[in-house]
Amino acid sequence: MPASSDLTQELAALPPSARETLERYHFDVERFRALAARVRAAAVEDNVVRGAVEPPRPDDVRTLPDEGTPEYERFAALGRAELAAGRVALVVLAGGMATRMGGVVKALVPALDGHTFLDLRLREVETIALRHGATPPLWLMASNATEAPLREALGSTLDGDRVAVFSQFVSLRLNTEGGIFLDEQGEPSEHASGHGDLPEALQRSGLIQRFVARGGRVVMVTNLDNLGGAIDPAIIGWHLDQGAPVTSEVVGKLENDRGGIPVRVDGKLCVLEEFRIPESFDPATVRVFNTNTFHFDARALSELQIPWTFFRVKKKVGPSDVIQFKRLINEVTSHLETRYLHVPRTGPGARFLPVKDNEELGARRGEIELVATARGWLR
Repeated sequence: MPASSDLTQELAALPPSARETLERYHFDVERFRALAARVRAAAVEDNVVRGAVEPPRPDDVRTLPDEGTPEYERFAALGRAELAAGRVALVVLAGGMATRMGGVVKALVPALDGHTFLDLRLREVETIALRHGATPPLWLMASNATEAPLREALGSTLDGDRVAVFSQFVSLRLNTEGGIFLDEQGEPSEHASGHGDLPEALQRSGLIQRFVARGGRVVMVTNLDNLGGAIDPAIIGWHLDQGAPVTSEVVGKLENDRGGIPVRVDGKLCVLEEFRIPESFDPATVRVFNTNTFHFDARALSELQIPWTFFRVKKKVGPSDVIQFKRLINEVTSHLETRYLHVPRTGPGARFLPVKDNEELGARRGEIELVATARGWLR
């Protein structure tokens, strides 16, 4: 079993190109050592949360008032005022390793004829500017696999502040003995370390600090492939009215949904991925599903420092078993007070239209066009 000195030697022996990538994407050597030590110790890790798990209470998940009611209009007016004042930013999670759509960076895949996912996100902020008189900053969190193609596609649109690309971090896969995994060509296998990189990566970029300094109040975070997760004045207003640092959007759960759900752990309401839920609790009893769309208090996000959990994941690289560790953005709900808003997943107001691969994209194109048309992105 490799000792710590062996890992030091393995890191030193990496090809110059790999060392350059690790340095550029803020590889944390001490964190990597600690994670590798967990593998070498052969500790049994099941990622399961400790504590009593219970379903959310009836009033834990709320809905917006009906559109057209005085209360809805109050929230919408509050959101419109924030947008007009330039106090809302949009962060799009556009990282990962670009593997699920034939190796093509998903942002550059046509979501609709003539419009890539990236095009539609740009149309989103342009539409907000036309309606409210100010363009919300659009920040894309890339990875080492997606950053260069995103920057090339954006070209002169990038100004490093109003439209900006910043990157999550990179790590290395381990073999089952806790050493650095090398593929059949003798190369190390890199991986992005999860969308839980967002707070730290955004802070490192300086974007969030500058936004707060000029009065920014709300940061919306959503997945690139979920074009339903878009800026909505009423939801911004609702989030601000609640007064909590975080709002998490949830939708009605379908039988094939697998991912995060809101539960209470020792009485505290948070989002847990199903792989973290003990066998004693049936996830099917929770009838809502986390969309990975969040609204954050900008200052709270700029100052966030929490003891992140890095979850052990088994993968295959070619014929080999490998281990990698990732962190999840929804862990913020275990540390910051969070409100849960039930939003629609169908119709022109749908807010959850995930697209993980080409097959799902083909099935969703009609829904995406409906939503994009309703929001004024197609013109």
